[in-house]
Amino acid sequence: MLVAVDIGNTNIKLGFLEGGRIAGTYRITTKANHTSDEYGLLLTEFLDMSGFSPDDVDDVIVASVVPKVMHSFRASIVKFLRIEPMVVGPGVKTGINIRMDDPKSMGADCLADCAGAYHVYGGPALVADFGTATTFNYVDGRGTITAGLITTGIRTAAAALWGGTAQLPEVEITRPKTILAKGTRTAMQAGLYYNFLGGIERTIRQFRDEIDEDFQVVATGGLGRVFADDTDLIDVYDPDLIFKGMAIIHQRTRAAR
Repeated sequence: MLVAVDIGNTNIKLGFLEGGRIAGTYRITTKANHTSDEYGLLLTEFLDMSGFSPDDVDDVIVASVVPKVMHSFRASIVKFLRIEPMVVGPGVKTGINIRMDDPKSMGADCLADCAGAYHVYGGPALVADFGTATTFNYVDGRGTITAGLITTGIRTAAAALWGGTAQLPEVEITRPKTILAKGTRTAMQAGLYYNFLGGIERTIRQFRDEIDEDFQVVATGGLGRVFADDTDLIDVYDPDLIFKGMAIIHQRTRAAR
C-alpha cells in the first residue's frame, strides 16, 4: 500500500492507496509545533481506522509547501513506518514539463495536481485548486505547464473580512440560499460566495480568451465541489486529484530507478 501525504498551509491530507484505488482519506490540521510522535500517532490511528497496520505500508510519498512541518512529519514516517519517504521535488519523474520563468518555484501540490489532471483526464487542461490559496495552472496537450495564476482562497478572504473589521462576525463559508440577504451573516455569506464564484468564472473565461486551443477545466480542493456544482465552466471536480497525481509520480519515479 502507498501512503500519499499532502502537507498544506491549513491541512495535512493523507491518502491510502491500495491496488490503484483510494482506500481512505483523512485530514489533520497543520501545526508547526506538532512533534514527530504526535504526527506518528495520528498516522497509525488513521491506518488502523482503514483496516491497515504500519506493516501494510510499502512506501510513502510526500508533497509539502510547509517546510517547518516537513521535518517533523518526515521524522514521524521514518520512526513509525520505518520508511524514508519519496518527496515531490527535484529528481522525481512527473511526466510533466514546466515552462515558466522559475520552474523550481512551483509548489509541489500544484505539480502533483497537474500530473494527476494530465495523466488521468488528458490535456490540454486548466487545473484549479481551491485551497488556502486558489491556483490555476494550464497544462497543454504535450503535458507542459505553460502558465499559472495564484490568488487568495475564499477562507483566506473571509478571514481578512472579519479580522479587519470591528463589527463583522466570523461566518461559515457556504452556498447561500439566495443573494437577497436580509441580515449581516447572510449578507457576508452571499457576498463572499458570489464574489468568489464570479472571480472563478471570469478567470476561466480570460484563459479561454488568451489561449488559442480548447481545453477542459479540472478542479480540486476544499470548496471546489460547491463551486463546481454552481457553474458550467468547470468540467471535472476530483477531490482526490492530488493523491492520483502523487501515485503516478511515485510509479514513474520507481520505474525509472
